[in-house]
Amino acid sequence: MNKIIIRTAMLAGAVYAIAGAATPASAQATRTWVSGVGDDVNPCSRTAPCKTFAGAISKTAIGGEINCLDPGGFGAVTINKSLTIDCHYTEGGALAGGNGITINDSLSATPGTAVVYLRGLDIFGVNPPTNGVRFVSGAELHIQQSVIRRFNAAGSFGVSFQPSGASRLFITDTTIADNGNGATGGGVLIQPTGAGGSARFALRNIRIVNNAAVGLQTNTTGATSPTGVAGVIEDSLISGNGNGIHVLVPAGSPGTTLTVVNNVVAVNTATGILGDGASATIRVSNTTITGNVTGVNRANGSTMNTYGDNRNKGNSSSEGTFTLPALNKD
Repeated sequence: MNKIIIRTAMLAGAVYAIAGAATPASAQATRTWVSGVGDDVNPCSRTAPCKTFAGAISKTAIGGEINCLDPGGFGAVTINKSLTIDCHYTEGGALAGGNGITINDSLSATPGTAVVYLRGLDIFGVNPPTNGVRFVSGAELHIQQSVIRRFNAAGSFGVSFQPSGASRLFITDTTIADNGNGATGGGVLIQPTGAGGSARFALRNIRIVNNAAVGLQTNTTGATSPTGVAGVIEDSLISGNGNGIHVLVPAGSPGTTLTVVNNVVAVNTATGILGDGASATIRVSNTTITGNVTGVNRANGSTMNTYGDNRNKGNSSSEGTFTLPALNKD
């Protein structure tokens, strides 16, 4: 009887040990790590980091965080859940042909709910590049303290925000440069799609420079949700692009309202601020508009209000005119 009890206890202990050993390997961690000398077969722990963001994401839990242990190029990745990639204490490179980072949770168990933070990244396009950051589906995208550059193919954007649902975009302390090619593409595109797509956004302290056709464009072509687009750009530099800011609202599409506050819109090779469409409304305050070919342009019935405190002067062809009268400041 004693021998049977002992053998039973030993067998139970062995089964428990095997199960315990298997659990950490199959579980996803709240925080994972990548390193320039890592390996994607690793568990992505601090002592055994992965090599790429794509290798780490499958081992990171929903709402978790991927950190960079040391400088490296960690490749392109598609994010399909709430996640943070934070490398602001070191060089977190994403050298990418095609899209650098794609956010698309449309095939997840809870589509349209992902909240994604990208912080401290250098996202750099190589041949053939598409977009630096491409947003398709999710709730929110936050880009902080990053550089997105050289996605310089035709139609490429540094940030392409084209949500199919009601989504929000926040960009702070970031440089978006040298994107697009010729008369297409540029810095930031905000263009919701389909019956459910709408966008709310806030851009602050960003530098949108030397992009091809446009620095910042909002575009409601293809969107049918009545919610439309609304946002603000503040304390930013928009320079060296084709058009600096372009708000495009084709006839019959949802309206757009953009507030432009405390910016410098300068040395763009076409128009500094362009509104296009009867449902396009732009409100401009304390902004310097200079060195462009045209300062401001209101096309096809758009509205461009001034708070009376802007500096629209020194544009080579025309300053253009705001809609009068000036708005009150309160």
